[in-house]
Amino acid sequence: MARERTWDLVVVGGGTAGLVGARTAAALGARVLLAERDRPGGDCLWTGCVPSKALLAAAARAAEARTAGELGVTVDGVSVDLAAVMRHVHGAIAAIEPEDSPESLEAAGVTVYRGTARLTGPRTLDLDGRPTAFRAALLATGAAPVLPPVPGLREAGPLTSETVWDLDVLPRRLVVLGGGGIGCELGQAFARLGAEVTLVEALPRVLPGEDPDASALVAAALRTDGVRVLTGTRVTAVDGTPGGPGEVTVEGPGGVDRVGYDRLLVAVGRRPDTAALEPAAAGVELDDGGHVRVDDALRTTNPRIWAAGDLTVVSRWTHTAGVHGATAAANAVLGLRRTIDRRAVPRVTFTDPEVAAVGVPTWAGDGEPAPRTVTRRADRVDRAVAEGRTDGFARLALARRSRIEGATVVGPRAGEALAELTLAVRTGLRTADLAATTHPYPTHADGPWNAALDDVRSRLAARPVRLATGALVRLRRLAR
Repeated sequence: MARERTWDLVVVGGGTAGLVGARTAAALGARVLLAERDRPGGDCLWTGCVPSKALLAAAARAAEARTAGELGVTVDGVSVDLAAVMRHVHGAIAAIEPEDSPESLEAAGVTVYRGTARLTGPRTLDLDGRPTAFRAALLATGAAPVLPPVPGLREAGPLTSETVWDLDVLPRRLVVLGGGGIGCELGQAFARLGAEVTLVEALPRVLPGEDPDASALVAAALRTDGVRVLTGTRVTAVDGTPGGPGEVTVEGPGGVDRVGYDRLLVAVGRRPDTAALEPAAAGVELDDGGHVRVDDALRTTNPRIWAAGDLTVVSRWTHTAGVHGATAAANAVLGLRRTIDRRAVPRVTFTDPEVAAVGVPTWAGDGEPAPRTVTRRADRVDRAVAEGRTDGFARLALARRSRIEGATVVGPRAGEALAELTLAVRTGLRTADLAATTHPYPTHADGPWNAALDDVRSRLAARPVRLATGALVRLRRLAR
């Protein structure tokens, strides 16, 4: 509990950024107070990464059983008990939760306060009526799901990524609003578990922030799993009973239509959670999207306050939240100015196939020319062929001298294959460096490796290089 003292660092929010930041500062010898109004662990543990991946694992097992006949294995009578699936989901949460518990934090030297923190001045905040002073503060209150202003939507009581984990009966018909990462992951999972899923995306394609070829493969996979994918389609109205069945009115390329549902899931994005903070009282500015403004060292417009995680526009994933939390905490308590890496930031959408990307886009953006790329299709990767999973590719975006500036990998375990490409982007490796590194065979990581080999071979086959190497071969032949 907070005592009358000035804390070296007060951390507001116990999600990934706050947890890592608090532990980092305590390890550096700082007196640290972490204030969390709900429960430590944040979105990742309770409603995000952990439960979604547990659900996806169950859905994948069901899909594999149904499609095993493609490999000569017949599985009869596949059935899904959603209550049992959710027990697995909550079991995974329970197994991981002790790492983020108040007891674990206290053991690491962090004082934990369960309650609401409100900024009251440049160096002060209020903890449920108790004035508290700090030398530095780290804001890490995260984000919450957005409900768009569609007539009738809020009244329909839709599910979100935070509440979907309370389901224990599989809805016969599920409508998912949003074709980004969360919408595609959950839509595919529930389709594989047996629901009739309709996914509605206002933009022309699902995963609009990824390589168009990746988006097309995911859309095809969703349809194969039985999802009705409506892109370029807006939801104009919702008519439903709270938390129950209803219908959505949609307008798209085919005109106006009404789609019935038993449950409605909204996954159109998240907004920074600053409502209880009152950042203006401390001179902390927000941008037009409601995110806390930070510089490259994660310092806010108040020089004594830093911010990390979903509260800022520079972090959208758990792994960046953790890294940024540690960076901000070290800067705050040691007076450093370590900056964040905005370039080599990996991201993975855990659909099947997975979509993993890092660095510069591997396609032409708005007003931007397409980079030079080299692509290896999965039908030329031996492990993919052996597993019958050739719906993917590895694509490298290359700069001068074939330096790897970005990558997109689509396929099974693409996230694992992306790890070395993230290192390549961060350290400025070239395709020759990747090609010269021995890789285990046969693995899905052969895709990026062979893409690098293809680039090296194509440059060796270029006329000037071929003339030079041919001359060298002839000279060595004469010397024998």
